[in-house]
Amino acid sequence: MEAINFNAMFFNHEIPLCKVYGIESKDKLEKRLVTNRISFFVEWQEKKLWQRFLGSAGKARSEFTICINEADSGLASGLLEGIDCEKIS
Repeated sequence: MEAINFNAMFFNHEIPLCKVYGIESKDKLEKRLVTNRISFFVEWQEKKLWQRFLGSAGKARSEFTICINEADSGLASGLLEGIDCEKIS
C-alpha cells in the first residue's frame, strides 16, 4: 500500500480571520462565507465576570471570533467590507 502525500494541501490550519461585533454583523458575514463556500467556525467570547456583576452585560455588544482555513484567507479577506469587524490576519 502506498502512503498518501498531504504536503501540498492545508489540513487543520485554522487561523482567526476577524473579530465581529454584534449578532447582525456575524450573521451577515456567515452568509457571505457560506455563499462563497468557505468553511469557518465561530468562537463566542464570554463576558467578563465584572461586566456581569456591574450590569453592563446587556449594554455591551456581543463579540465573536471568526476562524477559517488558511488556504481561504485571500478570498475571505475581501468579504469583510461593510461589516462591523476588526481584521486579525
